[in-house]
Amino acid sequence: MAFGNLAIADLIAIAIVWALIAVHLRGVRGGIAFNDWITLFKIAGIVLILIAAAAFGRGQLENLVTVSDHYRQLGSNARLAAIGTSLIFVSFCYSGWNAAGYIAGEMRNPQRDLPKALLLGTALVTALYVGLNVVYLYGSGIAGLAGVVEVGLVSGRALFGPVGVTLLTLVLMVSILASISAMTIAGPRVSWAFGRDFPQLGRLASTRESTGAPAVALVLQGIVTSMLIVSGRVDQIQQYAGFTLTLFTSLAVSCVFVLRFRRPDLVRPFRAWGYPWTLLLFLAISAWTMAWAIRGRPVESLLALATVAGGGLGFALLRRRASAASRRP
Repeated sequence: MAFGNLAIADLIAIAIVWALIAVHLRGVRGGIAFNDWITLFKIAGIVLILIAAAAFGRGQLENLVTVSDHYRQLGSNARLAAIGTSLIFVSFCYSGWNAAGYIAGEMRNPQRDLPKALLLGTALVTALYVGLNVVYLYGSGIAGLAGVVEVGLVSGRALFGPVGVTLLTLVLMVSILASISAMTIAGPRVSWAFGRDFPQLGRLASTRESTGAPAVALVLQGIVTSMLIVSGRVDQIQQYAGFTLTLFTSLAVSCVFVLRFRRPDLVRPFRAWGYPWTLLLFLAISAWTMAWAIRGRPVESLLALATVAGGGLGFALLRRRASAASRRP
C-alpha cells in the first residue's frame, strides 16, 4: 500500500525516526536512560530467542552446513563479488559500537571507559549476531532465506509457528528501535563537532539551553535519514550506508599512519595494538571488500563513493576558508 509516492512502511519508518528525535531533544540524560533500558530489553529478548530455538525450535542441524545450489553454480569472480557484497552487509551490523568514540568528549574517564566500551560492546554484538544468524539458518536454511529481507519472520515461523513468530518479530522490532535510538544519540555529535570547529557551520553546535541536546544537529540528522528512507529499497540503502561506513572507517584507520608520520611527538592516550600490522590487515580486508562490492553492487557503491568524495571536497573548502580567515588581520 502506498500514500502518494510513499509506501506505508516508509511513513512508519520516518515517524519512528522523528519520534526518537523528539525523545532525545527532551534532554541528554533522559534520552540516554531511555536508550539504556530499551537496549537491555533488546539483549534479553535476543538471548531468549537463542535459548528458545535451542530448546524447542523446529529446525534442522543440516541447514547449518548446507551450501546453496546458486553459490555452487557461480564462477570464481561472481563468488568473490558475492562475498565482498555480503561483507558490506555484515560489517554494517558491527558498525554501531565504534560510535562510542563520538561521545568520548562527554566521558568522565575516556582513557579507561572508551576501550572498554569498544571491546566489550563488539564482543557482545559478535556473540549475539552470530548466534542469531545460526538460529535463522537452523530454522529455514540458506535456500529458504535466499533473497529474503525479513529473514527473522521467515525463520521464526518455521521454528516457532505463528505465535512464536509474533513474539520474535516484536523482539526484533525493539532491537531495531534500540539501534536507531543509539545512533540518534551518537550521530548528531559528529555534526555538533563540525559546528564547533568551523565557524561557517556554527549553527550545528547549537544546543537547547534547558536540556543541552544538540537540537540543530538532531533535526539535520532526521532530515537526512528521512531522505535516505525514501531513496530506495532496504537492501540498496544498507549497501549504500555499509559501503560508506567501510570507507570512512578505512580512512579513519589510515589517519593513524598520517599522525604517526606528521606528529611523532603527539601525546597518545590510546595505543593501536599490533601497530602497524593490525591496521594494515584491516585496511587490506576493507579495500578488498570495497573493490568486490563495487563489482557486485556498482550503483549503490559508487553513489557511496561519490558521497564521501563530495564530503571530502566540502571539508577541504571549509578548512581553506577557515585558514584564510585566521590569517586576516
